[in-house]
Amino acid sequence: MLLEELKTIQRFDKVKLHSLESNLYQLSVIIDDQEDYIQRKNGRFLTSHNKLDLQALFKGKEVGSMVLCHQSAYDEMVGQPSRMGINDLEVPLGNHMA
Repeated sequence: MLLEELKTIQRFDKVKLHSLESNLYQLSVIIDDQEDYIQRKNGRFLTSHNKLDLQALFKGKEVGSMVLCHQSAYDEMVGQPSRMGINDLEVPLGNHMA
């Protein structure tokens, strides 16, 4: 989904800020059980070093929930085999500027 299209939508089931590395976040939204990552016109994914900038895109919009997502490396760090399923940690973000 392009950033320009995101700005025209008023209702989101879930907004996910993906923590990629130290202070770098990527944005995806879920609408009607479909997850879309947000891209710029040039085809690059929208990223930011400031999660508040990404949250501000939803000011005045209806958001069911907003979460910070982080893929856990815990299993690898303690010598366990990688999990077959998704090993994501989701932390609810409060006050998402509704």
